[in-house]
Amino acid sequence: MGIWRDRVVPRAADFALDNREIRRFREEVVAGTSGEVVEVGFGSGLNLALYPPAVTKVLAVEPSAVATRLAAKRIGSARVPVEVVGLDAQQLPLETASADAAVSTFTLCTIPDPRRALEELLRVLRPGGTFHFLEHGLSPVPAVARWQRRLNPLQRRLAAGCHLDRQIDRIVEEAGFVLDEVRNDEMTGPLPLRPFGYLYIGTATKPGGAGRSIERRASHPETATSSPS
Repeated sequence: MGIWRDRVVPRAADFALDNREIRRFREEVVAGTSGEVVEVGFGSGLNLALYPPAVTKVLAVEPSAVATRLAAKRIGSARVPVEVVGLDAQQLPLETASADAAVSTFTLCTIPDPRRALEELLRVLRPGGTFHFLEHGLSPVPAVARWQRRLNPLQRRLAAGCHLDRQIDRIVEEAGFVLDEVRNDEMTGPLPLRPFGYLYIGTATKPGGAGRSIERRASHPETATSSPS
């Protein structure tokens, strides 16, 4: 599985996650970022062109050498400077309280210990710093959630450790962030793809700065705000 994981999966992700629908979600997530931004799971740089002018630098964390090579052209043409600073989101080579914001898009599903990675982001963010995320995860629809759990072993083998059934908002909170807003949506597609496309889109804040009360909303009435037990 080494060649598949190391060479095929990064190219497949670059292709599958670069479309108009996902770009719209990415734009929504990075819109509120500013200053120095840590992006974990930088991948092939699909967020780079979307960062607002207020972002002064992107500190990229990416374990895949193939994904980093795929990102080279985007890095070269980006308005914002990029520094590749590490391979492992679970152990960031960054100073404590040194970054203004953090971004994760389709990343927490794959990290072996997502809570540890989020605790590292909490450490490197300044008080009041914000975490912006776009992730797929556990659906609140029982039938979909059952299929997510059934497919999870195969998904992990084929997609380099990707989990379908992580409840992203809960993991973010358990790591110590204060959730500001969480919106749920679903990627369009045929019914068999529903286990792969339930989205968590939101922001959270490191305690110590001005925060906001949490707002939860869903774009689809059937995917209401509560999660299955």
